[in-house]
Amino acid sequence: MEARPWGERGAKNPLRSGTRPILRPVETRRILVDGMPMTVTRDGDVLIAPDGRRLTADGSVHAPPVDPTKIICVHLNYESRRAEFQANLGDAPTYFHKPISALNAHGGDVVRPPRCRFLNYEGEIAIVIGRRARHIDPHDAGSFIRGFTIANDFGLHDFRDTDAGSMLRVKGSDTLCPVGPGLVDDWDFHGKAIETRVNGATAQAGNTDEMIWDMHYLITDLARTITLEPGDVILSGTPAHSRPVEPGDVVEVEVEGLGILRNTIVEGDVPVRDDVGAQPSSSEEVVSTALGADWEFRGIRAPRRG
Repeated sequence: MEARPWGERGAKNPLRSGTRPILRPVETRRILVDGMPMTVTRDGDVLIAPDGRRLTADGSVHAPPVDPTKIICVHLNYESRRAEFQANLGDAPTYFHKPISALNAHGGDVVRPPRCRFLNYEGEIAIVIGRRARHIDPHDAGSFIRGFTIANDFGLHDFRDTDAGSMLRVKGSDTLCPVGPGLVDDWDFHGKAIETRVNGATAQAGNTDEMIWDMHYLITDLARTITLEPGDVILSGTPAHSRPVEPGDVVEVEVEGLGILRNTIVEGDVPVRDDVGAQPSSSEEVVSTALGADWEFRGIRAPRRG
């Protein structure tokens, strides 16, 4: 079969994550030292501060390694996830937005509000922009990448009945975008394993080679109409088997060459108000999406609401 040209769905982009020669990847992290954020460099299990102090990674309180002006996420982008939903995709990806107030860090608590039941994990790789990108050439896309980190694109599907289009509360509620633990440069995104674990058991397993649209394509596509600023984050999709988690669960996302992002699910202190706005739902659409069989997206029939 003749290979597809670069940029078509399913094509493998031969470019790497930059125009300079690939060097040994460097990982930087942001941690709290004396209550203030500090950028440190990872050396094995040790974090080295600018003043030479050596701190333990496990004993450090992490902050997000990025400071974005926006967080943009692609919808279905792994073949296993597409197959799980029996989705017929178009010729180009679609996107949604997470507000920066959803940003969280390695080790941070992820809050499931009271009266909500369907908080799903989605292990992902986050692209971090290094310089302003607008109207870029696809073959130069890698040079606009500062580095990569791990993300967990949590979704609060209890609000999917009203926010299925925008995904605002589903994906944008507070704490639902942990990223980290570090930012790694000069990382080749091809052929890398990604795994999500819940309480130590494998929940998702995939490989970046099953991406339908690769990292460079996503940047080039978005930069046609949206200016990507340094620090901006693009979440690149998740493999199959996103499922709900419960308070007390520990969720880890491990990506080959990027490390492990770990977060704990907690029950929120304040219930969602019941006197304004849409309420958490357990309709067929909510349940089927949370459990991996979105009837509406598949177009088999309209979901029954209630």
